[in-house]
Amino acid sequence: MYTFVSGNLALDFAGTVHARRTESRERLLTPADLAHWLVEAELLDADPDGDETALRRAIALREAIYRLATAARLERPFDPDDRALLNEFASGAPPMVALTADATVRRTGPVDAALAAIARAGIELLGGPDRARLKECEHTECTRLYVDTSRAGARRWCDMTRCGNRMKSAAFRARRAR
Repeated sequence: MYTFVSGNLALDFAGTVHARRTESRERLLTPADLAHWLVEAELLDADPDGDETALRRAIALREAIYRLATAARLERPFDPDDRALLNEFASGAPPMVALTADATVRRTGPVDAALAAIARAGIELLGGPDRARLKECEHTECTRLYVDTSRAGARRWCDMTRCGNRMKSAAFRARRAR
């Protein structure tokens, strides 16, 4: 249901809003949507108990991550309030992990624990060497940020199978129409 193509957990979380420049589409409309995303991101094994307050906090974190990553991509200074919010979330305890008797990993915790892990991923990205590889998808309707891990640093789209193919198909149709 959710897409994880950004190369960083925090950027994937920021990507839960699509087409920010045009008709933005919110993917986290309810606490249940947030819970499902946290499970699909493999932060927690079961839907945590979350309420509207947890959803509002998660969205505040997500938007701060998006603004900070955009500032980093454009080589602009970080907003102090966004940086403080990211650091505040990161100071929380992460999800608990345990090795089970059948040699699997169990991940448990409240929503805030998962948000702490997301915030830490954002800090590692924004304060680390991958910051220089931050890009925004070149698809005209996509605003997803991603880490370009290609050898040449020439990746243009967040995901070739979605945005890349759409852009290439549109360019082909435009050439044929001439």
